[in-house]
Amino acid sequence: MQVKDIMTSPAIAIDPFETIEKAASLMLSHRMSGMPVVTSQGQLVGVLTEGDLLRRSELGTEGMRSWLGTLLQSPGRAAADYVRTHGRKVGDIMTAEPIAIAATASVEDAVDKMLHHHIKRLPVLEGERLVGILSRADILRALLQALAPQESSADDESIRAAILEEYRNEPRWAGPSFVNVQVHNGVVELSGAVFDSRLRTAARVAAENVKGVESVIDHLVFVEPMTGVTMPM
Repeated sequence: MQVKDIMTSPAIAIDPFETIEKAASLMLSHRMSGMPVVTSQGQLVGVLTEGDLLRRSELGTEGMRSWLGTLLQSPGRAAADYVRTHGRKVGDIMTAEPIAIAATASVEDAVDKMLHHHIKRLPVLEGERLVGILSRADILRALLQALAPQESSADDESIRAAILEEYRNEPRWAGPSFVNVQVHNGVVELSGAVFDSRLRTAARVAAENVKGVESVIDHLVFVEPMTGVTMPM
């Protein structure tokens, strides 16, 4: 799945020379926590987020440095801080050099970027041109669609084979002889012993994700690895 398949397009953007009043109004009316900043030529130059609007002189929320921080602060840094808390133009307070992603990139790459950089949205580019925005909400919508129930005509033996194949594909915690699997009318029964309670949960989850499974009955028992004693679960 590529970013362009699930992104929101066109993206609601704002010019760097627009006022922060207009930006805040757009963000509130469209229920957005951030928006890309683009020039009249369509070039992405920044991102404006709610976080950029929190430290404001109008609200008395500029924040105070310690006396040592003030003493060590350069005039240039002090001037930059002043602009961010007093500036009226989007370009003055936006986050410049934003992290973006290509429209043809995978959704996996997009999620990796979001988590690594602790951001909630990614401007989507084709070359240098902004073509959309990918937010966490877009990813949740894609997840909801993927979770939607799907009709399956798989018989019991096919379901059992698919579950065993999934276990074989997860050698770090399962493997080909992991647990016993029986299927009757789409109802899966798991039996056997596990040496970590987390394996039991993973065994059930793997079975539940196979198409055609109606329910999973768990008969697995937990064996304490040091003593070999069967423990209640």
